[in-house]
Amino acid sequence: MSYTFLVKAIPHQEKDSIVNITQHSLILTEFPDSASINWVIKTQDKFTPLNAPFINFAEISKPVWLKAAPIKLSSFSNASIMIDQARMKTSDIYFVKDSMVIYKIVGEPYATIADLEFPGNIKSHLLPRSVAEQQPEIFLKLYSDEIVIAPVFVAPKYSFDNIFAQRDIFFGMYTGVMIIMFTYNLFLFFSIKDSSYLNYIFCIFFTWATQTALQGYFTKYFLLNEGWLNNISVCLFANLGLVASIMFTQSFLSTKVNAPKNHKIINILLALSILNTLLLLVGFKQFSFIAMQILILAGSIIGTYTAYQSFFHKKFKPAGYYLASWSFLFFGMLIFILKDYEILPYNTYTMYAVQFTSVIEVMLLSFALADRINFFKKENELAQERALLISKENEQLILQQNIELEKKVNERTEALQETNSNLNSALSNLKAAQSQLVDAEKMAALGQLTAGIAHEINNPINFVTSNIKPLQLDIADLKEIINKYENLDFSAPDIESQLGEIEAFKKQIDLAFINDEIDSLLTGITDGAKRTAEIIRSLRNFSRLDEDDLKPVDLNEGLFSTLVLVKNSMPDNLKVVKNFGNLPKVECLPGKINQVFMNLISNAIQAIKSNGINREEELLTISTHYENDNVIISIKDTGSGMTDEVKHKIFEPFFTTKEVGEGTGLGLSIVFSIIEKHKGYIDVLSKLNEGTEFIITLPVNTLK
Repeated sequence: MSYTFLVKAIPHQEKDSIVNITQHSLILTEFPDSASINWVIKTQDKFTPLNAPFINFAEISKPVWLKAAPIKLSSFSNASIMIDQARMKTSDIYFVKDSMVIYKIVGEPYATIADLEFPGNIKSHLLPRSVAEQQPEIFLKLYSDEIVIAPVFVAPKYSFDNIFAQRDIFFGMYTGVMIIMFTYNLFLFFSIKDSSYLNYIFCIFFTWATQTALQGYFTKYFLLNEGWLNNISVCLFANLGLVASIMFTQSFLSTKVNAPKNHKIINILLALSILNTLLLLVGFKQFSFIAMQILILAGSIIGTYTAYQSFFHKKFKPAGYYLASWSFLFFGMLIFILKDYEILPYNTYTMYAVQFTSVIEVMLLSFALADRINFFKKENELAQERALLISKENEQLILQQNIELEKKVNERTEALQETNSNLNSALSNLKAAQSQLVDAEKMAALGQLTAGIAHEINNPINFVTSNIKPLQLDIADLKEIINKYENLDFSAPDIESQLGEIEAFKKQIDLAFINDEIDSLLTGITDGAKRTAEIIRSLRNFSRLDEDDLKPVDLNEGLFSTLVLVKNSMPDNLKVVKNFGNLPKVECLPGKINQVFMNLISNAIQAIKSNGINREEELLTISTHYENDNVIISIKDTGSGMTDEVKHKIFEPFFTTKEVGEGTGLGLSIVFSIIEKHKGYIDVLSKLNEGTEFIITLPVNTLK
């Protein structure tokens, strides 16, 4: 079949109208790489109908030849031809008459982009009148390595000038809005120092740069004529815009908090986008372009889904603006795609649909950022109100504790003053003050233990109270059975029926289960009561503040009571090893000796907590034994240990290694004075990062 029968003339060609000459053109895709225009002219029978208003380079990997439908060029005033695509690497136009090239326009890569002296973003080529009057055939060699469409138009020069003027207006408006948004958000970033604004201004810039490069304005106005950079500009800006968009999504939606699972996926997309940008820079343009489109699609889906979760599940209001902005952009992209498939007409509005909607997106996201500030500001205000309320409650609690402590201190002071009223020496007064300080230290320790003791008592009490209700219900069922037996009428003829009803009721309530449950509930109540009694007994044994007389005491019992009281402060990985020997009773002041045990065991627990080593198991070993009329108590921990310099100072008053506010430095000084008062002595063995051991030696009878 010859070309004469394949090609169709352009119908209804009106004078000076704008004509799309690709509408009824023929296309040649199979030809040798060395094919020239002369070869193409001689092999016109290989052309096939294009059947489309433009060439779509989505699936074309090499240059194609196009033969335009016959058109009467002489009917145009100042006939001009234009390839409406700025991203053409090959854009050669040949005018042929009688199998001879009478005029040609051969361009370098991206030669369709207008220079500064031309209006608009695309060049239009004014044809010499002599060429137009010969009615030549038009052949075009076209190629782009990006996914773009390329319609070819013929029109009078003034028609193209009008189109370019309109495009320049749209471009100016688009650029103006983007500059305003960029400047506004840049100012906010420097004012607020929020990373979301920094990511967003990069989003704005690279979104604008991508659209500007795609339309050819970037090359025209910024003289981006360097071949390598011009070649990858669209893909590069799109990749960088994707990276900025992903980072903006993470910071704006707080994905690490609002959607932790999606946050990991977004991190993967971010890493792939950065890798894809690097591949583009080292020469993998085709792969990077396809990968960029896939990543944009994946990023849009996961970003929209994350915003949906944040808005509807986490009630994060600014995410609603994010959803709305993406909806507008999707709508613009849909119009742009429908234009490519001829469902919508190809005109300025459909061609710039993405730019129009991207402006709306930028404005909505700017509103979203502003709303995000208000959202967090409101949350901060609520947090401050809660913190203030807690602070006031704590202040009130401390005030009450201070009043109680002051009352007890005053009571103790009065008792000490009455006891020592006949003592006039300065030494006696000093000893009285020392005794008062020791008692105050113990009271402070007891105050710190109050919360733990309450917790320890609360657990068994709760266990008892939780068993009472089901026990009452079970007893009520048993009472019901007893009532039924008491109400039996043995003289009645239906005695069997009455007994059957009772048996049915027994099965209904599951009498065997009730009996077992009652035993279980009573056992639980008994255990809770025993545990409560044990705690109270330990507390009573420990806190013997009013016992100032020497009396025989079982020190193993004092150690056991102290361990019960500090149990709540022990870490989960701490194992207490008790090697208690058979001890005789020791003549001592029970309250003072218990205070020694409390200080040393509390210090051991604190040293284990702060050793900075995450062991699976820490040890607190307490050993006692009797030797040569002396009782020896060892308290050994696997804590942080001490240097020799610290070890020599630990018994000095007010010396402490704890942070300010965590200790008074009197604990070990008081321990030393109490042991000395009982005519005993204390040794310390310690190595840094290995632990500490305190060894106390007390005589059984301090009166000897």
